[in-house]
Amino acid sequence: MSASTPFALLANASSLPWAEVPAWPVTEFVRATAGELTRGARLCALFGVPDGAGTRLVAVLAFDADNTLAVARSTPFSGAYPSLTVTHPQAHLFEREVLEQHGLTPMGHPWLKPVRQNNGNAPANGEFFRVDGREVHEVAVGPVHAGIIEPGHFRFQCAGEEVLHLEIALGYQHRGVEEALTGGPHLATMSQMETVAGDTTIAHATAHATLMESLAGTEAPLRAQWLRAIALELERLANHTGDMGALANDVAFLPTSSACGKIRGDFLNLTALICGNRFGRGLVRPGGCRHDLEPERAAQLLERLKTALADTEQAVAWFWDSASVRARFENVGVVFPAQAAEIGLVGPAARACGLVRDVRYDHPAGWHRFAQAPVAVWPGGDVFARARVRSLEIQRSGQYLCEQLAAPAEGDLRSELAPPAPDTLAVALVEGWRGEVCHVALTDAAGRFRRYKIIDPSFHNWTGLALALRGTAISDFPICNKSFNLSYCGFDL
Repeated sequence: MSASTPFALLANASSLPWAEVPAWPVTEFVRATAGELTRGARLCALFGVPDGAGTRLVAVLAFDADNTLAVARSTPFSGAYPSLTVTHPQAHLFEREVLEQHGLTPMGHPWLKPVRQNNGNAPANGEFFRVDGREVHEVAVGPVHAGIIEPGHFRFQCAGEEVLHLEIALGYQHRGVEEALTGGPHLATMSQMETVAGDTTIAHATAHATLMESLAGTEAPLRAQWLRAIALELERLANHTGDMGALANDVAFLPTSSACGKIRGDFLNLTALICGNRFGRGLVRPGGCRHDLEPERAAQLLERLKTALADTEQAVAWFWDSASVRARFENVGVVFPAQAAEIGLVGPAARACGLVRDVRYDHPAGWHRFAQAPVAVWPGGDVFARARVRSLEIQRSGQYLCEQLAAPAEGDLRSELAPPAPDTLAVALVEGWRGEVCHVALTDAAGRFRRYKIIDPSFHNWTGLALALRGTAISDFPICNKSFNLSYCGFDL
């Protein structure tokens, strides 16, 4: 990171007055942002804030090696601006979103089409990229799928069985979550946070609660931070275990598939043991947690956890011992490290490309400042690597939980919060099981939400799935898709 960065620096889970965020004309703003990205920063968020007759662009960057975040804004403008995507592809979806939300056109952007809004009679259904050639044909999948899953459209350009290009169109269930948050926090705000992506309830709820605490100039009691970390790792265990079973099912390896489906439920039931809900709803609240974990239930949780971890270890061992599984996973759906860095992959998808990128390590907040789980990294970039990272994280999250449950934090569970500070920007990052969850809030003069921006890790990672399919057989799509296991609803905000 440059010592003379033109951005305002701040730590994760902190805030600063809106007036202290540097502002430049939009051309200078784009140039400064591009300069920091070139020097190794990563784009966490890029979004618009209406201001008078124009709109400001706001960029939030992460300097992972320095455990630092940075923020800057443009002066209000309308019309067009030079595209950041031209030099830094990780901005491409952000700029498309800004266009449809605020009408600001990034000049030079290579593929401007809707991200979520309606285009004609179907969402996100604009012109698709096409490959010419006598032997080239298209295969369209979705948005309605065979299983009970959410809608998403996949358009393949193929030469025979080989995928030349995959374009992913989402936005079929645009729910207006961010618009509903404006003017908040409302009575419904916390419930909306818990349903941004239902399988990531704890991560999104923790990000929002941390943000509110930052705006109030305080933090949750240590015991609440400890309990949030417990719940976050249980959420990671349940989803990674479910993904291992789903990957096994996609290659017809039924022993691991059957076992992991059951064990996922065991991990979910451990979350229910804490708060009464298998997905953790009702546990995390601004200022702390609503439910405690007294010694008797903590001992019961630890005992059941050890049993579930042992069962998972056995089920995954069957998986890795199978030559047929390895043959289907190795060198399939490869994303190279340079590609992963260029498009801004996060979470297990990034770590499976050899990138050491984990909020718990790079930008620790809450309990992770005191106790961090080891980062799991694998260099291959293929389906095998993405499965392997999940397997390693199951082991390490399990070990982390056993250590934490054996030495719980003491003290109060909740603290009273002051009203959110007026005219203040706050940022919170949480390492969810899919990767980085980013929440950014800007308050108005009354301390209400002037703008609330949510970036689910899927927003960063869908492009990685598209790249993983290039050069593979179209029959490999199911295992490539499952190896990422991205969220439709987390994207369709």
